Amino acid sequence: MQLHDAMVRSWCNFIAEFSGISKKRAGIVNYEALLRSALVALLRNKMRSILTVLGITIGIAAVICVVAIGNAGQARVQQQLNNLGDNFVWIEAGGRAVNGVRTGTHDTKTLVMADAIAIKNQISLIKSVSPNVDDPVQVIYGNQNWHTSYRGVSPEYFDIKRWYVDQGAIFSQDDVDRAADVCVIGKTVREQLFGVENPVGKVIRVNNLPCKVVAYLHPKGLSLSGQDQDDTIILPYTTAQKKLKGITWLDDILCSAVSQDVVKMAGQEATALLRDRHHLRPEQEDDFNVRNPEDIIQAQLDASKTLTILLIAIASVSLIVGGIGIMNVMLVSVTERTREIGVRVAIGATEAAIQLQFLGESIMLSLVGGVAGVLVGVFGSYLVGQTLGWPIEMSLEAVLVAAMFSVAVGVFFGYYPARKASRLDPIEALRYE
Repeated sequence: MQLHDAMVRSWCNFIAEFSGISKKRAGIVNYEALLRSALVALLRNKMRSILTVLGITIGIAAVICVVAIGNAGQARVQQQLNNLGDNFVWIEAGGRAVNGVRTGTHDTKTLVMADAIAIKNQISLIKSVSPNVDDPVQVIYGNQNWHTSYRGVSPEYFDIKRWYVDQGAIFSQDDVDRAADVCVIGKTVREQLFGVENPVGKVIRVNNLPCKVVAYLHPKGLSLSGQDQDDTIILPYTTAQKKLKGITWLDDILCSAVSQDVVKMAGQEATALLRDRHHLRPEQEDDFNVRNPEDIIQAQLDASKTLTILLIAIASVSLIVGGIGIMNVMLVSVTERTREIGVRVAIGATEAAIQLQFLGESIMLSLVGGVAGVLVGVFGSYLVGQTLGWPIEMSLEAVLVAAMFSVAVGVFFGYYPARKASRLDPIEALRYE
């Protein structure tokens, strides 16, 4: 055995002298040579390398797609929240039980304009108020007709509900004061009655009331409940009360709080004020409802964020699987190249150089997989977005994190095989068959 060890050492010294590489020089890391060596080693087993890279690619692409689709879903919910209104406080008539029968919105006459004025003047947390009177209606223009619904409101309504005008101008407070026969229409009504014709200045019949169209609204699309928000006609509430519905009370009072944080508190103060104005005893139920649709949308937004995090965690499992694949391939590579490692160590390569060589191969595998994963993930995200009709916005942070994670996978799962290679006994390695 001793004779054999001496022969191995002599052979190693001969190789070092023949190659002209001293131990000192062998210990210096040449990164260009290291990269070239890693490429040669990986290309030596192309199919094995491709399958390993594929695991990382799928993992990175899955994470990017999940983040992009999750962000798109959250953006849609956030858009619904914005469309709902500016810190929206919705007070609806009805809700009081009379002789065991719970009254509905259109059967309750206790919500009046004086209540809306009192809310605006007495509740500091409310910055704007609009009365609301609504009903279904048949509208006619020329030989076209359409069944829709109208809302009788004040000009403040457009700010409260974040409605914007595409063309024309909304009616004024003067129009409200004199119950003018004017209206603003949504996109759906415009398309059904006018097609491509400009509706501004035209006169339509709302039931039997001729109304001049003064503006049409920028489209909002479907609400969270699936209702077409653009299928509407908006006119002064006095016109709706006196000329369409023939009532003196309101169906709703729509308010805007000074900030998102005080929406619920503003609703509570409105409740206390209305109970006092309507002379309700403590044991009596409200004859109105203060609704908080934002709570529902906010809950859906929170659920969407939680689901996105869960899906990212699930997608990350594929990255771990890909990392295990890298470790397996590198361990096999260490075993196959045991004699090569022995020769390098014997002629003076340091443990750090050997470790860096195999770690470089591992990182190269993960980097190639990471780049391919980013490309596949971006393409896949846009493809899914086109299929679902969602506006996909790529998250630069998600791409950068995914790329960094791919490097981390290469380092983490390549470290053990690289360390194992660097700690091989050169004599035992040269004996390896």
